[in-house]
Amino acid sequence: MTSSEQARVLRRPGGWPVRRAPRWVLLAVAAFLLAGVAVALVHKPSTAERASDMRGFLQEVTSDIESCSAGVGESLTALHAVQAERVSNATDVSDGISVARQGAANCAPANNEQIDNLENYQLPESLDSFRLIGAVSDLVTWAAPDAERVQSDVAALLSATAAPARSTRQAVLSRDLAALNAERAAIDNSISKAIRAMTMHASPPRLAG
Repeated sequence: MTSSEQARVLRRPGGWPVRRAPRWVLLAVAAFLLAGVAVALVHKPSTAERASDMRGFLQEVTSDIESCSAGVGESLTALHAVQAERVSNATDVSDGISVARQGAANCAPANNEQIDNLENYQLPESLDSFRLIGAVSDLVTWAAPDAERVQSDVAALLSATAAPARSTRQAVLSRDLAALNAERAAIDNSISKAIRAMTMHASPPRLAG
């Protein structure tokens, strides 16, 4: 064996010779990997692919937020029912407080797996240009802390017995409800833009408020 051949041969601990991979093989592998990356970069999703991903997105976020949203609706309905009565029924008040407190707890990611899923949602790459990840973040904020606060406010208002306390807590509820509805408007606007861009027949998640 010549000295140049010896330079191309490695020895294992056991003494078996192992030849280095030929240079052309390494270059071919590198070229193959680069070609794969280039194809991935230039690939543009079709309209059908985007529409399919958008439908999946809407289904996922609607499913994740619906239980929290339902609780907000039930809490406000209970409050309005009590406020509509000239003489408050103690049972209705107690039930309303319970509904609102349970609803507030259910909107916390720690207590609701669906909200936790929403926090960790991965947006399909085909929808990146619509910046919908911001809408997902806003949905989480809508639930926690906004929806939590509103329902806690409802429970506090129903628990108040003196007129001054009720007035103060009503003002707090009105402020937090306005923040909840402003967040909902931002979410609707962002998702509706993407829906219109794809000329789809769909709607953003329905959020109570």
